[in-house]
Amino acid sequence: MTKRFFVGLLFLLLISCVKNEKPIVAFYYWKTIFKLSPTEKEVLQDNEVSKLYIRYFDIGLHPQTKEPIPISPIRFQENSNTFDIVPVVFIQNKVVLLPNLDIDDLAQKTIRLVEEINAKNKISCQEIQIDCDWTLKSKDHYLKFIERFKQLSHKKLSATIRLHQVKYFKKTKIPNVDSGVLMYYNMGTIAPDAENSIYSKKIAERYLESLKKYPLHLDFALPIYSWGVHIRDQKVIGLRSKLNVRELEKDSNFEKTGAIFFKVKKSNYKNGVFYEEDDLLKIEAISAKDLKEMANDLDENLVKAPREIIFYDLDEFNIKNYEKNIFKQVISCF
Repeated sequence: MTKRFFVGLLFLLLISCVKNEKPIVAFYYWKTIFKLSPTEKEVLQDNEVSKLYIRYFDIGLHPQTKEPIPISPIRFQENSNTFDIVPVVFIQNKVVLLPNLDIDDLAQKTIRLVEEINAKNKISCQEIQIDCDWTLKSKDHYLKFIERFKQLSHKKLSATIRLHQVKYFKKTKIPNVDSGVLMYYNMGTIAPDAENSIYSKKIAERYLESLKKYPLHLDFALPIYSWGVHIRDQKVIGLRSKLNVRELEKDSNFEKTGAIFFKVKKSNYKNGVFYEEDDLLKIEAISAKDLKEMANDLDENLVKAPREIIFYDLDEFNIKNYEKNIFKQVISCF
């Protein structure tokens, strides 16, 4: 009886330790050239980051032949061997929508290019991640691709998962991967209204309960990027990245007309983009408060704690919008 008691107590202590173990901080790197700035290196060091998810290339369609082709493969301008590298391949949904898609050929060529990039840069990876926002129409091809890719790569395989794929997993199905990463952003529609399309607590709440029933282990990707929605005549005409709000406030060609809106007072070019008089810029960004709210809401709806929180994406422009310890504050919520 005493022995059973101590075994039971030990089991409870082990569960408690696992539950209280905080996830690690990781980052996505989404540029076409791998070269870290001093600021980026500092944030990696301060947060004891050992793992980077690096976009290796996209897979799209050739404009003439409509055959799958790799787009903008990454080039490494500095050594990445101090990090555990996870190659990420983004597959455009129109690729897996092809009616005559040669899945075996696509899997083989994708693995070959990943291996070539690794060999050229002396990278040894244990995991590969596939990023694709598959739909009900592309589901069958996508799931078969994942199966074949896993068989051929002999690597741990992860996949990105969207909120709707969690809630409706019985319809969208679950890819045969070792783990998933829930992309907890791009929740709404990019529109001329006052809503933030990157993050909406109201939209997220429609899906959070579903996390408790999702059978695949999930880690989480949280957004630290921002953009400007360029509006003309109440229509969105483009997204403008890396807009410095403080610069806009000082620019006499722009007038702040609300918490997130700027109006163009006089037609001008800024960062190579033409802004017509009376155009609007809607700034969509994620605050430190938003990040902690996301983490708390996710934590309240989990059955199993995440092993990693991956921030999208590692870029000096994004990092400078937050205080130094924000990433540790976020993982402390779990």
